[in-house]
Amino acid sequence: MRFLRFLKIFFTVVRFGLDELVLSGIQDRRVRMLMRVTTFGRKFEVARGVRLRLALESLGPIFVKFGQVLSTRRDLLPVDIANELAKLQDQVPPFDSDVAIAIVEKSLGSSIDVLFDDFERVPVASASIAQVHFAKIKTGAHAGKPVAVKVLRPNMLPVIDSDLALLRDIAYWTERLWADGKRLKPREVVAEFDKYLHDELDLMREAANGSQLRRNFAGLDLLMVPEMYWDYSAPAVLVMERMVGVPISQVEVLRAAGVDIPKLAQEGVEIFFTQVFRDGFFHADMHPGNIQVSLAEDTFGRYIALDFGIVGALSDFDKNYLAQNFLAFFKRDYHRVATLHLESGWVPPTTRVEELESAIRAVCEPYFDRALKDISLGQVLMRLFSTSRRFNVEIQPQLVLLQKTMLNVEGLGRSLDPDLDLWKTAKPYLERWMNEQVGWRGWYERLKLEAPQWSKTMPQLPRLIHQVLANQHDSSRGGNDEMMRMILLEQKRTNRLLQALLIFGLAVGAGAVLAEFWQAFAYGG
Repeated sequence: MRFLRFLKIFFTVVRFGLDELVLSGIQDRRVRMLMRVTTFGRKFEVARGVRLRLALESLGPIFVKFGQVLSTRRDLLPVDIANELAKLQDQVPPFDSDVAIAIVEKSLGSSIDVLFDDFERVPVASASIAQVHFAKIKTGAHAGKPVAVKVLRPNMLPVIDSDLALLRDIAYWTERLWADGKRLKPREVVAEFDKYLHDELDLMREAANGSQLRRNFAGLDLLMVPEMYWDYSAPAVLVMERMVGVPISQVEVLRAAGVDIPKLAQEGVEIFFTQVFRDGFFHADMHPGNIQVSLAEDTFGRYIALDFGIVGALSDFDKNYLAQNFLAFFKRDYHRVATLHLESGWVPPTTRVEELESAIRAVCEPYFDRALKDISLGQVLMRLFSTSRRFNVEIQPQLVLLQKTMLNVEGLGRSLDPDLDLWKTAKPYLERWMNEQVGWRGWYERLKLEAPQWSKTMPQLPRLIHQVLANQHDSSRGGNDEMMRMILLEQKRTNRLLQALLIFGLAVGAGAVLAEFWQAFAYGG
């Protein structure tokens, strides 16, 4: 079976002329001779990126999804190929509804008629991993609730594992034979794809991602995330609140309904930066198919997020590093950008800061004070990655999804409001975030966070210090008077430290009380 699959891939490669694309980078004389034979008499008028996209579409949904993931690695691909791969659509014919119902019943342990009312047999959406049916919950606390039932495609794991094994083989030989193979890191890309794909096969993981995102945006009138119904969910079935909205790509429909389009574009940028810098947890598949806008009276004009199979996470270090980089870019402080790269260890320590600063300035300076319609983040990223290769900058794996999401946000912003100034929209938010992190407010918040631990540890300090000093005294018993004098001196220093800590704690407490009082006074309670 795997051999037949390999044959199909081989003939697809020849049919679309991808062998010429791959073999042209191999310097071996015998391979060059083989290329002349295999490409004799063939002429392709279609661009190489288009041919690659069409080939992946003909090979099926797994290869389509691989192309989508590959399109995010603009640090590895030529710009024309990356742009074509970004056009890949994940729409495939639905599977039999009877099979979907059987999966639901097996997963949830009950008949479909007992679980749901009005279960729509015709799926509303179908993709490579799953398809979605509308229904209503029949019983229990959520009786009558309209829901979306997402059902995993049957027998996906063997197909995925088989295709992944072939992709690993192709990546191995690409790295061995192609001149640029090692630089492109094909095996690393396949491993990255493997992780994302297997994560998407567990719908409980997707439900947990959606639940976290919903919790993060609770109380903010920015983003709506469907509620997950855990009693009706399993690894192969996910039941969530049904959301009603207009796809973000239907701009004219939204405008006709009275939605403030420029405001919508600005709020999209704010949602992105809130997820990345406040939460360090972001929806990493924000293409137009997964983003809608509500037209309901009570939630008019709010974003709706769907499909949480792929999310990204950033550490506090990553968030702080990125925020400082963004702010330095907005202020055109290219020296600070170069210094941050050195401080983070992303470039070799022998790199000259002035040279890196000059290269970054050449990339970014042409794009300032221009509307989104006149610039492309994709082009900026491509030039930055070219500079990165020149200075041996290490591309951080945790930032690959962020890059993909930034390109999604650019596409959404461009379709909504081409005159949006991305820099001016984002800069105030980032400055506010940095003030909260490194200013007085950020210090106070961290102090409140650490206070419970301090309250537990500080009362123990005198006893712990006394034990240490007693042990020192016992070990020096019979020693000279100088040792005893040093111990007594250390005790006095410890006492002063404890007194200072006590005074500091009282001052902080008083300051907190005064701050709360002033806030209540200033804002009328």
